[in-house]
Amino acid sequence: MEHLGARLTRISPGCVHIELPSRPEVTQQHGYFHAGATSAIADSAGGYAGFTLFGPDSSVLTVEYKINLLAPAEGDYLEAVGTVLKAGRTLTVCQLEVFAVEGDRRTLVATGQQTLIQIEARAER
Repeated sequence: MEHLGARLTRISPGCVHIELPSRPEVTQQHGYFHAGATSAIADSAGGYAGFTLFGPDSSVLTVEYKINLLAPAEGDYLEAVGTVLKAGRTLTVCQLEVFAVEGDRRTLVATGQQTLIQIEARAER
């Protein structure tokens, strides 16, 4: 997330928001946010949302996710929202939403669903 320039803006049990400011490094040839950057922050928002409900000796991995790009993503920044739909002992399912924000306008540009697996904690790199 640091490489993309994204940052966590809200963290609560089962819900995480990540913002990604617009800049040339995260856009494609038409000036829209790149689908890869959009998907990356959605995946991370969901992963962290699930992680907020996991035990202290656990870690998280994405098992699968699907994302639908609904509209060209353009604006001042993107806001990804990951929300836990169902937390389980092993698998957790999250809803993913990404909004393009420009001034007071907030447009849903991507939506998806993700499955996470809770694993034994490992050292982070």
